[in-house]
Amino acid sequence: MDDHIALLVIVDAANVVGSVPDGWWRDRRGAAERLRDRLAAGGLPGRSGPVEIVLVVEGAARGVRPVPGVRVEAAPGSGDDRVVELVAGAVGRPRLVVTADRELRRRVTELGAEVTGPRSVRG
Repeated sequence: MDDHIALLVIVDAANVVGSVPDGWWRDRRGAAERLRDRLAAGGLPGRSGPVEIVLVVEGAARGVRPVPGVRVEAAPGSGDDRVVELVAGAVGRPRLVVTADRELRRRVTELGAEVTGPRSVRG
């Protein structure tokens, strides 16, 4: 990997938030904001070099604002489809998708992205 090309990390917010039964369903937007803040504070543990983090939100979590270090993409429809669009639009650079969704993992690996599970960003 070229050292000056940032790794594009695309986080499937709904899947990562939903991976822990901590009451997130009572406040989906708040749960997505807490995930965004955790990503902004900690980046991506175990990865060195420049990283661009994109948090894909959908449904009740739309409206989550970006913060320094984390871009937020509100999916107009399916969050999974927006993740795939972002991966497809970044050909030529390293891409890592954070999700446990099997079908989404299949779709993005077919486009050349790496995948990792929610534990990699949940702390």
